[in-house]
Amino acid sequence: MTPSPDRAETPSPAPPKHLSKGELYLLSAATAVVTANAYYIHPIIAVVADDFGVSHAMIGMVPAFNQIALALGILLLLPLGDWVSNRRLVSIFVAAQFLSVVVMALAQEYWLFVTASTVLGFFTIAPYLLPTYVSKRVAAGDLGQATAIITTGIITGILVARAGAGVLGEHFGWRSVYYVTAVLMMAVTFALPMIMEKRDSRTVAAPGQSYAGLIASIGPIVRQNKEILLSGTIQALGFGIFLSVWMGLGLHLTSPDMGYGVDTVGYLALFAIFNVFTTPRLGAWADKVGPRRARLTVATTQLFGVTLLFFFGHSLWLLMIPIVIMNVGGPLIDVCNRMTFLNKAPEIRTRLMTVYIVMMFIGGGAASWAGTTAYDLAGWQGNAALAFGMSACLWVLCFLSLRREKKDAKA
Repeated sequence: MTPSPDRAETPSPAPPKHLSKGELYLLSAATAVVTANAYYIHPIIAVVADDFGVSHAMIGMVPAFNQIALALGILLLLPLGDWVSNRRLVSIFVAAQFLSVVVMALAQEYWLFVTASTVLGFFTIAPYLLPTYVSKRVAAGDLGQATAIITTGIITGILVARAGAGVLGEHFGWRSVYYVTAVLMMAVTFALPMIMEKRDSRTVAAPGQSYAGLIASIGPIVRQNKEILLSGTIQALGFGIFLSVWMGLGLHLTSPDMGYGVDTVGYLALFAIFNVFTTPRLGAWADKVGPRRARLTVATTQLFGVTLLFFFGHSLWLLMIPIVIMNVGGPLIDVCNRMTFLNKAPEIRTRLMTVYIVMMFIGGGAASWAGTTAYDLAGWQGNAALAFGMSACLWVLCFLSLRREKKDAKA
């Protein structure tokens, strides 16, 4: 069998030491801190708009530009993880995030705040670089559990951002959110280089390879690993379901028919705390049964939960049932998706992750707009119908993936 160009040009490195559970959880905590930066603005966006004297439509530039910059940063910076020491890259990216947060906290002009938020998004690469770093430093049989532990950090970061920013912003002003964030980012900036290996021998550049060549190499790698497109599409749908439903909930619960305040939407986000306990355990279960079988099982459960949105939309208490089901299932589908490509050759994993994350954000961005549009056209039932359609497509893709695996095993 002829080796791939990446594999042929890369020298055989000494295997790195395996991470301990303590190191995994420290990396998960750091992931939570760097992930949360993109979500602090959501509960305080109206207060920030009022303080800068801009319209609510104009303040939408902040999260929009942040997400666009994040996708661009992933495309241009994340592939460097297969070329440069992961430790060095993470140190640079986290330091840039820290400086961006400081500028956001101190900004007196709206344009400066938007610019700093955009730069922050561009350098928010660590949450997606750390899973590939971890995948090279755990036993193959522990990949699902290790990936789930890091994913738990992402979930925790989103949870803390949504719940914590609202409380701080309400009682101490919106700038206090970024003051606290700056302190946390400073701690992570100093801590990560001490946790991660000083010498990352598995990310040595191929002789003579340029940055342009590195980016161009993504195409051939995808052609050799076509399943990344399937896993990326499944995740795009999964992330899209999550965002479209939460967009709809924000409009539905605060509508005259339901009559709740925006704080109620934030309280519902606290249900994500279940994931802190369930995701690592379910990740270990995925190690045992295999990612594709586990993914189909979870997709079936999630489809059931999404179906309940049609019938439980009139009651806040009943809505908690499908929300919990979706909160538990969504992250595990992500874990299973990553397991399908994080077992590939170490020197191409970060570029595969690049494709996966870019597809995820494209799906999430499109579904965010589609979710609000569906609500405008048909209310909560329209939003639920959109989520059901995406969930059904996700289930079909998971089913086809498992069937293909079984056929390949028989061949």
